[in-house]
Amino acid sequence: MVYIQDILARFISVIRSINLVDVLDMLIMAYLMYKGYKLVRETRAQQLVKGIILLCILYFIIKQLELKIMGFLLENFFQVGIIAIIVMFQPELRRVLEKMGRTNVKNFGVFSSSDSGKSPEASWENAISEICEAAAELSETTTGALIVIERQTRLGEQIATGTVLNCDISSEVLGNIFYPKAPLHDGAVIIRDAKILAAGCFLPKPQKEELINKQLGSRHRAAIGMSEVSDAIVVVVSEETGTVSIAESGELSRGYDKSKLEAFLRSRLIPEKASEDKLDKAKKGLRRWIK
Repeated sequence: MVYIQDILARFISVIRSINLVDVLDMLIMAYLMYKGYKLVRETRAQQLVKGIILLCILYFIIKQLELKIMGFLLENFFQVGIIAIIVMFQPELRRVLEKMGRTNVKNFGVFSSSDSGKSPEASWENAISEICEAAAELSETTTGALIVIERQTRLGEQIATGTVLNCDISSEVLGNIFYPKAPLHDGAVIIRDAKILAAGCFLPKPQKEELINKQLGSRHRAAIGMSEVSDAIVVVVSEETGTVSIAESGELSRGYDKSKLEAFLRSRLIPEKASEDKLDKAKKGLRRWIK
């Protein structure tokens, strides 16, 4: 009973000593913990986090029971724990550092100068239209396809595994590339700056492959793997069902038709255009209301 009263007294003392800076410190720490949880959620790292938490609980119990040998072992383990965490969470830490390195926030790494004389927005408008048309046609014929749209993270390693084309995007070109008897149909097409840069490219395997639905084929797995290590948008057409899916940030969403796919790509690749359209609509609505 005395022990519990002592703990409560210490707790109340700590609460009374909290000031505004401490509250800010706790809020920042809570935010970082939340982001860390989102980072490791549904990955192999989640199991490692559970193990670390259990070790911390065990260490607290050992200290309370004054078990010297176990306490000594755990103290030495925690001294090198930071190195162990870096090794265990290497894939997740790499993803965080890559996201921090994407400094071109304004345009999300999509827009750049165009050799065709068109504005970047106009080039992407045409590219999105052709990609959606090709996806719809490939879906109707149940022809498998894998289209990677590069954004801020450069995909030089994947491009090096394929054949450089550097051509304009059209539904006919994409249809020819993914024709089952074509030499490049088995790999991925990589799009950069609204142009087909390379085809027949190999993509990395997903980091959490054991958690992926076993019914998904190699294209879907490659799409998830590519989206885990970059900010690319990956469009997949199933060879078995013709279903159109999108992989982004390690997550796969399915069941896109032409209009839904077009709306998604516009929202991701032309954010400024979408914002301007919304602003124009709001202004028109305000003018009508004033009149």
